Amino acid sequence: MSADIPSSQPGASLTRFRDGSAWETVAGYSRSARSGNVVAVSGTTAPDGARLFPGDTYGQTASCLRQVVAAVEALGGRDIDIIRTRIMLVPGADVEGASRAHLEVLGHVAPANSLYFVAGLVGEGLLVEVEGDAVVGGTP
Repeated sequence: MSADIPSSQPGASLTRFRDGSAWETVAGYSRSARSGNVVAVSGTTAPDGARLFPGDTYGQTASCLRQVVAAVEALGGRDIDIIRTRIMLVPGADVEGASRAHLEVLGHVAPANSLYFVAGLVGEGLLVEVEGDAVVGGTP
């Protein structure tokens, strides 16, 4: 579900990927966007995370990270193009579980990473949200 949109940069276009999340329509955003070599992935929670992974920080984080990888791939990138991730956890979430999921999904890439505690997330029972950035095919 990609769409090319003119960019403000001369000669460049912005390609966006929407994965069908209801929030994309409600809030007017895309799961990921690519301008030139740079791909930015929006904050991503596990689909049905609270239902599929209730109270499971590891499960929710692994699911989020797989979605981030898929959003990069949808715009022509690969997991090894991911240069930065940001993991946001609610208080009481399992830091070690989130870290283990990051290691298992992206440890071979070893992107720059930040991990934050936030006051809360939109969605009942969600423990984690992940953002990512990628540079596809070299320096932007």
